[in-house]
Amino acid sequence: MEIGISTFVETTPDMQTGKLKSHAERLREVVEEIVLADRVGLDVFGVGEHHRADYAASSPAVLLAAAASQTFNIRLTSAVTVLSSADPVRVFQDFATLDGISNGRAEIMAGRGSFIESFPLFGQDLSDYNELFNEKLDLLLKLRESEIVTWDGKHRAAIYQRGVYPRPVQNPLPVWIGSGGNPESVVRAGKLGLPLVLAIIGGRPTQFAPLVQLYKRTAAAAGHDVSKLTIASHSHGFVGETTRAAADAFFPSTEYAMNVIGKERGWGPYDRQAYDAARSLEGALYVGDADYVAKKIIKLRKEVGITRFLLHVPLGSMPHDEVMSAIRLLGAEVAPRVREAIAEWEREF
Repeated sequence: MEIGISTFVETTPDMQTGKLKSHAERLREVVEEIVLADRVGLDVFGVGEHHRADYAASSPAVLLAAAASQTFNIRLTSAVTVLSSADPVRVFQDFATLDGISNGRAEIMAGRGSFIESFPLFGQDLSDYNELFNEKLDLLLKLRESEIVTWDGKHRAAIYQRGVYPRPVQNPLPVWIGSGGNPESVVRAGKLGLPLVLAIIGGRPTQFAPLVQLYKRTAAAAGHDVSKLTIASHSHGFVGETTRAAADAFFPSTEYAMNVIGKERGWGPYDRQAYDAARSLEGALYVGDADYVAKKIIKLRKEVGITRFLLHVPLGSMPHDEVMSAIRLLGAEVAPRVREAIAEWEREF
């Protein structure tokens, strides 16, 4: 069971002072968070790509590369790369570069994107949303398969017998498929035999179990070894010294961020009642002390089949020292509990 952190590098107002951190300050903080995550033994750190004022990371590969030379073991991934609006050649080159700097620890998490700002920014038509992703994923996979590439498509200029460099340390460079729970994306990942990441940020996590089974059935039908496939979750949460302290610390920025997004997407208001319900054992928020968060992750592994867990922290802007404390607790206290419990459970079966 792999355990790690994901972040969108939020730059929303501080809930106590109302002040905004600069993008530059928040980017430097995230480098420190990645270095700490490596030191406390976490397995992976993911950075999401966005192109709007309240998120600072429009280029995850650059940010991850800044931490690569200061870390030793932790895997470094996008979370996600908005492949539909990107040039797959450049994406591959960026992450192959990261792979070289980190000596084989880079990964790409490819997704269609739940935010749409990158499409007009890079001249893409939203009416081509699905077609763009399918075509660009096809090119990305060809780039990692062969140094010399010939490819032709509808939305990008053709490539004829061109070399793409640098080549990554890993062969092949890992590519994951990110999904918000759309069966189409789950089936796509299964057919291709690619690892799957599910954004489990609402409802009951157990509702995703049928999607995991669909993924496995599809992969098996396509001839892939299901035992070698990995399934990750991306879930909001926070670890504190006590469950009450964690809940109180994580709520203000979460309420703000969820209501900003909710207003954009037509959701109802997010309040403390909804928040506390999501913190329950059956809910999708992983907020509490080390024992409680570990218990929820173990439940997710046993009931849904998740083999990698990414705790998304912070949601909105929180004090940097509080984020660092949560990372420290996740690595030093939560991860050992989870790994020991899962290892024992697997021995029994």
